[in-house]
Amino acid sequence: MGLFSKEIKTLDDLFVHTLQDIYYAEQQIAKALPTMIGKATDEKLREGLAHHLEETKGHIERVEQVFEMHGQKIKAIDCPAIDGILEEANDVTGDVADTKVLDAAIIASAQAVEHYEITRYGTLISWAKDLGRDDCAAVLEQNLSQEKAADKKLSKIAEAAVNLKAA
Repeated sequence: MGLFSKEIKTLDDLFVHTLQDIYYAEQQIAKALPTMIGKATDEKLREGLAHHLEETKGHIERVEQVFEMHGQKIKAIDCPAIDGILEEANDVTGDVADTKVLDAAIIASAQAVEHYEITRYGTLISWAKDLGRDDCAAVLEQNLSQEKAADKKLSKIAEAAVNLKAA
């Protein structure tokens, strides 16, 4: 059975498993974002992270909606990948004394999270379509769109000021 909590035999099983994975990930991200916001010193970064925290709450609700649409129990399963990314973020940001460098570290950590979410949502959307669940794909596409926008906003904040200040 490997890493999976349930034997996966079909694409539908894999879709549900990955939906449970991203549900857990979104919940962990919602818990981690307030700490990142509290550590950030750049005002645009703080605002961007706070805005994304509100979006993340919506992501959780949309994933719950997809579970219901797909006739599945709303359930999270541990996601070692997001746990590792968030643990690394805590380690990196915990070791930075210079607040200008800290802001750059926060952005890098937040983008690692965004990139994980982008891969998961992209995969889920593709599988939903393959399973004939365009309705589920449409809901998940809303999350993917916001994740991509958050990543771009973080890049813009980094490139416009934060990285230059850190240098």
